[in-house]
Amino acid sequence: MSDPRCRFCDSVLRETFVDLGMSPLSNSFVAPADAGRMEPFYPLHAYVCSNCFLVQLEQFETAQAIFGDYPYFSSFSETWLRHAEAYVAMMATRFGLTCGAQMVEVASNDGYLLQYALERGMSVLGVEPAANVAEVAQEKGIPTEIAFFGEVTARALKARGVEPDVIVANNVMAHVPNLNDFVCGLSVLLPPDGVITVEFPHLLRLMQQNQFDTIYHEHFSYFALFVVQRIFAQHGLRVFDVAHLSTHGGSLRVFACHQASTRHPRQPALDEALAEETQAGLKSLEAYRRFGGQVIHTKCDLLEFCIQAHRAGQTMVGYGAPAKGNTLLNYCRIGPEFLPFTVDRSPHKQGRLLPGVRIPIQAPEAIFAAEPDFVLILPWNLQDEITQQMSRISDWGGRFVTPIPNVRVL
Repeated sequence: MSDPRCRFCDSVLRETFVDLGMSPLSNSFVAPADAGRMEPFYPLHAYVCSNCFLVQLEQFETAQAIFGDYPYFSSFSETWLRHAEAYVAMMATRFGLTCGAQMVEVASNDGYLLQYALERGMSVLGVEPAANVAEVAQEKGIPTEIAFFGEVTARALKARGVEPDVIVANNVMAHVPNLNDFVCGLSVLLPPDGVITVEFPHLLRLMQQNQFDTIYHEHFSYFALFVVQRIFAQHGLRVFDVAHLSTHGGSLRVFACHQASTRHPRQPALDEALAEETQAGLKSLEAYRRFGGQVIHTKCDLLEFCIQAHRAGQTMVGYGAPAKGNTLLNYCRIGPEFLPFTVDRSPHKQGRLLPGVRIPIQAPEAIFAAEPDFVLILPWNLQDEITQQMSRISDWGGRFVTPIPNVRVL
């Protein structure tokens, strides 16, 4: 078997970032009728490129197999909807996006963001590979191209006269196996003075906050800002600003334009963020080599908590069925013996089983019927939203538990 190679610079990958063992695809939920069947497990082994410092996984499944029929619908998160609405308002003010301006979103999901641009009278277009999700957006009146985005799609849209003032790409770049093709597509579609904004979980925060559960097969790459800057420059794009976000445990929003554009001057926040990464040692392999040890400690702590609660006769169920939760539960080998069920607001997940660990997914009301001692919040990045929604658990003395960055009882 040949050595894996970097998807940006094509260097051979030899440095381990973290090895989480064998795991199923994190969004491959299992129908109860298939509970007795085998499911594929793949190595969840993240490498760091010793040349360009891109953290990444090998690709074991095609993007079509992973995203062709997708169970994640952004609009089921109130926190994410508020984030999207605030983004559109900010962009309209900062870049003068008045009625008639065009906004294109890559990986537009169910129209969660473009609906707010549409309300402001903008021309909108979504590009979404999952047909089942795109259909929901189309039902909302949001034009959506069902396609994977890259150079070919970008050239086809450009030939049709699509000229976006803004291209939005939220939490999609990590999902792209052919990174250079994707960024090339952004460069091709962007008009001379247009703006691209890209949001992604910040690798520095992942490392600082021990967010290893955000590593799963659907996320091919994990980005530091200086790496994104290099990738964009390779395709004629210039990063001119950055904003720090609280989403997904700590994300960055990068603003970029064409190298030749003079309309968007470099902002001080960019240099400050780059300096923080340098100071944290992200341009040295030693910082990456230390990460795996702290992951093992978290696994031990969570298992100890589950075992102690079980021996004390206390019950615990889960809240949420996010991809990150499936990484956590499969790596820690926590199944129905510790979590008899989890719940999720999405009807597309209810009635199915979590991949690998085969924990049933029910509607949120099941928690009130069961009255467990603990509720393990698997989408810990939505902790505030979930604790508010489920505040009634205090009626019987129930308490919330979060697993990342370490096990905490709230």
